[in-house]
This record gives sequence, C-alpha cells and structure tokens, in this order.
Amino acid sequence: MDRIDRKLLNLLQVDAARTNADLAEEVGLSPSSCLRRIRRLKADGVIDRTVAILDPSRAGKGLKAVITVELDRHGEQQIRRFLQLAENEPAVTQAYAVSGETDVVLMLRLSGMDEFDALCERLFRDNTNVARFYSMFVIRTGKETTAIELKP
Repeated sequence: MDRIDRKLLNLLQVDAARTNADLAEEVGLSPSSCLRRIRRLKADGVIDRTVAILDPSRAGKGLKAVITVELDRHGEQQIRRFLQLAENEPAVTQAYAVSGETDVVLMLRLSGMDEFDALCERLFRDNTNVARFYSMFVIRTGKETTAIELKP
C-alpha cells in the first residue's frame, strides 16, 4: 500500500459517498486509475465494507451501554457460545472476547431501559454461562469514530 492508497483510504473513511472523479482529483490521479485502486483495495480486503453511519438518537437508539461479562466456565467453546448469543442480538453493536478479569465486553445501542431489560433476560439469565455482568451507561461521548488513521 503506497501513499496514494493511504490518502484514498483516509478520504473514503471520512465520506465514502464522494464521487470517483472527486477522489481522483484530490489524490492527483485519473478517474480510471483511482477506480482501479479502489477496486483493488476492496478485492484485497483492505476495504472491508462500505456502510452508512446513522445518528443513533435519530434512529431511535439513543441509549448506549457498555457491558462487561464474566463467564462461569472459561473454555474456548464457552466463550464462542456466548459470543454467538451476543451476535444474534440486534442491540449488540460490538462484542469482544478480552483478556483480564473480564471475559467479554459488549457495546449496545438501545431504545431504552425496556429493551435493555429484555436483552438482559436473554443474555445473562438461566443457561447462558454468565457468572456476573456489569452495566455502564454512556452519559457523554468524548470520541467515537470508525476511522483508522493511515499516515501518508
């Protein structure tokens, strides 16, 4: 990946809806060369997907929660099983198996406490192998980005 690829990727991370002609002009390439580079970056898997990022409040999901989960049994199979449960929950936007005292960290986008309560019943009760979970609700966001900065 060269300097032009990194510049294209930085531009696309800010606004993937920009026209190919606009991107080409910004990086100093012809539109056809620019398009070939973008297609190659997609084919190589550097560009994983192109999505629209919604305003959570306007989409009815203004409540953000961070949940840490401690599992009762800690084997690989148990962690995978719990991550699969989390993956099937629409409110779970991110799910990570992590090192340390916590086994799993979940990021949630919710419409309110009723949705959170129902999710807790499905994920943290009965036969889900959860020993404990801790909930934190976001009061204010200091930074939230999907961009990965690439130095030119």
